[in-house]
Amino acid sequence: MRETNYSLLIIAILFATILAPQNSIIASAEESGISWEEQMLQDEGIIIVALRNDTLDLNQDGETDAIRVVVMVNTTREWIDMEIRLLGDYKDKQVVESASLSFTGQTNVSIMYDAWANGEHSLSLQFVNAEGNIFLTYQLPTYSLVPALKTPRINLQLSAPPWIETGDECLIKRNFSDETGPRYDAIGTRTFSGAPFTVLDDQPTLDCSHWPAGEYQLKESYRNGLGQTAESWLNLTIHNREAPAFSLIANGNYNSTDIPCNVEMIANMVVVDFEPFEKIWRIQGKLIEQANGSEFDCSALSAGVHLISLEVINNEHISTIEGINLVRLPADDLTVEEEKSLPSRSKGEQTPTESVGWFSIGALGLIVSVLVYIILVRVQEGPEMVELPNLGPEPQILADGSPDTEGLPTTMDDDGVLWRQHTDGAMDWWDQELRVWHRW
Repeated sequence: MRETNYSLLIIAILFATILAPQNSIIASAEESGISWEEQMLQDEGIIIVALRNDTLDLNQDGETDAIRVVVMVNTTREWIDMEIRLLGDYKDKQVVESASLSFTGQTNVSIMYDAWANGEHSLSLQFVNAEGNIFLTYQLPTYSLVPALKTPRINLQLSAPPWIETGDECLIKRNFSDETGPRYDAIGTRTFSGAPFTVLDDQPTLDCSHWPAGEYQLKESYRNGLGQTAESWLNLTIHNREAPAFSLIANGNYNSTDIPCNVEMIANMVVVDFEPFEKIWRIQGKLIEQANGSEFDCSALSAGVHLISLEVINNEHISTIEGINLVRLPADDLTVEEEKSLPSRSKGEQTPTESVGWFSIGALGLIVSVLVYIILVRVQEGPEMVELPNLGPEPQILADGSPDTEGLPTTMDDDGVLWRQHTDGAMDWWDQELRVWHRW
C-alpha cells in the first residue's frame, strides 16, 4: 500500500513539473493583463503589431479563392531570426507556406494561401524560433474557398479518319494541366497504358500513324501529392491496309514483232493513289532495270511467249504481284537466220506439209502385230491359274459377319466407331471397310 501511494506521488510530481511552465505563463499573462499567446511571444522577444487576413478573388468569378495573411511584428531584442508558417488544412491533407525573418526593430511579412480544393479550409499560424522549435500556434478562421488554380485535368484527343488503316495520318493529343500540385510542390506521376510503345511524360502528341493494326484501349491517369486525380480513356481500332489491287492489260498481244506493244497497269482501287507506290517489272522473273512506271514498253521483245509480271509495293510494304503471258509472233520479213532461230508461223492452208509415206505406216503396223502375237502365245503357254496376290489382312469377323471382339468389352463413340478394350487398358478400333481391328 505504501508503494502504491509512493508511485502516485511520483506521477503527480511529474505532471506538476510539465504543467508548471505553462501555468506560470498563464498566471503571468493574467497578472499583466495580456493573453497567454502574447505572453509566449514576448518571452521570445516578439510583439505582434498587426495581423490581417484578406480574402481574394483572383479569377474574378465571385468566389473566394485565396487568403492573404499579413503579419507585422516587433522585437525587443537587438537581432532575431525566426520563421512564420501558414498552415492550411482541408480534410486529411495539409499544405504549408512559410516565410523566414531576420530583423531588428520592426518588420512585416505577407503570406498567400491559394485554395487547391473546393470546400472549407482551416488556417493557422505557427511561430518558429531560430532553433526550429514551434513556440506558438495561432488559430485563424476557417474559410469556404473555390480554387482559382486548375485542378488536374487530362483529355486524350484523337485526330484521324473515322476508319483508320495502317499508314493513315493519326495523332493523339494529350491535353494535361495541373496548377495545384506544382503550387505546393506536390507534382504527381502520369501513367499511360495501352500503347504498343513506351510513352514519355514530355510527349504532348503521339503519332499513331505507324502503329501496327489492332484494337487499342488507351488510358492516361494522374495523381498529385495532394491526392487529386484525373484520368482519360480513348479506344481506337487500326485496320490492316489492303494489298494493292490492280490488273494488267496488254496492247499488242498475239501481234507480230513489227507492231508496237505495251503492258499497262490498271488500278482496281478507286480511292487509292498508286503514284507513290514502288513498281517492279520482271520478264521471266528477271528484273527489268529502269522500269518503274505504270506502263511497260514490250515492243522490243522477240517472237515467242514471255511471262511479264508487275509487283506493286505500297507505303506500308504490302505488295501484290500480277502477271500476264504475252505472245509475240514473228514478222513477215524475216532473214534466213531469224527463220532458223525463231518459231515458225502457221500460214493456214498455205502452210506446206511433208508426206510421211504409206509404206512407213504399213511397216510399223506389221511390227506391232508381230509383237502382240508373240505376247499372246506366251501367255497361253503359262499356268492356267495365276495365284492372286494377297490384297489385305484376313477379316476378323464371326460367321454372321459381325466383328469378332474375342470376348473383350466394346463401346460405340458419338461418331459411330466401334472400340474394344484389352485387359491392360489398350484400345482397338474397328475398320468397317477392311473388317479388321486396329490398335489405337
